[in-house]
Amino acid sequence: MTKTLGVEQSRVIPVGVDETFARTLSIPLTTILNRWYGPVPPLGAVREQVGDWDTPGQTRLLVFKIGGGMHEELTNVDPPHSFGYILSRFTGPLGPLIGRADGEWTFTPSGHAASETVVTWRWNIHARSVLAALLLPVLGFLWKGYARKSLETLSAVLTA
Repeated sequence: MTKTLGVEQSRVIPVGVDETFARTLSIPLTTILNRWYGPVPPLGAVREQVGDWDTPGQTRLLVFKIGGGMHEELTNVDPPHSFGYILSRFTGPLGPLIGRADGEWTFTPSGHAASETVVTWRWNIHARSVLAALLLPVLGFLWKGYARKSLETLSAVLTA
C-alpha cells in the first residue's frame, strides 16, 4: 500500500501571470484559507513569520481555527512560475494522519488570453503510518474540495 498521495486542483484566474504570482505569494493565508470544507477547518492564524514570505528557508506556524496546525518551510521561489514548501509537525486532528506534505503552487498562462493565469495548487501527502495510509484517499478528496474553495476565494480577491 502506498504511503503517499499526490493531489492537485487548478483554476483559471483572469489576471496576468506576473501579478497573480506576486499577489498569491504575498497574500495572508487567512484571507484565502478562510472557509470550512466538511471537517477541514479554516486557517485561524499564521505565527512566527518574520518579514515578507518570499525567501526559501523561511518558516512559520499555521494554526487552524479549531486548534492544531503545522510548521511550514518555504523551499523554493521561482517568479513568476512557482513556489514550493514543506508542511510538517502536524498537530491536532491531522497529527496522527500526516507525516509531511510537500506543496507547490504553479502559475502558467492560460493560452487563451495574456490576462489569464492557470493557478495549480499541489500537495504530495505522506501518511504518518501504514494505518494512516488507509485514509489517504479520504484526505485527498477533502483536500481537493478545500483547495477548490480556496482557489475560488483567491480568484475573488485578485479580481476585486
